[in-house]
Amino acid sequence: EVHLVESGGDSVQPGGSLRLSCAASGFTFGNTGMFWVRQAPGKRLEWVANVNPNGDRIYYPRSVEGRFTASRDNHKNTLYLQMNSLKTEDTAVYYCSLNSVGDGRGQGTQVTVSS
Repeated sequence: EVHLVESGGDSVQPGGSLRLSCAASGFTFGNTGMFWVRQAPGKRLEWVANVNPNGDRIYYPRSVEGRFTASRDNHKNTLYLQMNSLKTEDTAVYYCSLNSVGDGRGQGTQVTVSS
């Protein structure tokens, strides 16, 4: 059974940085492409990073490209999201998931960007 646990969320000021982690278990992590997705209050789920199984091909939507960096450590079964230059519009619950629509996601971790 897929089990994903996100952590690392916090409240930061605009321009700040955070690093999120996602611990995976219950499936062959190293063979699975992964996503980071987020959901802001009242908005649809939005994918913010797509990482291939090897971690050498990573895609971002325009809204976060150049500010967010995803990575993975297949030995530790962990996915990461480094978020820099955070904006108020990045405020959301962040999840790791098996696809862009959030399948398999965990409980999420709250990121709040506010002055």
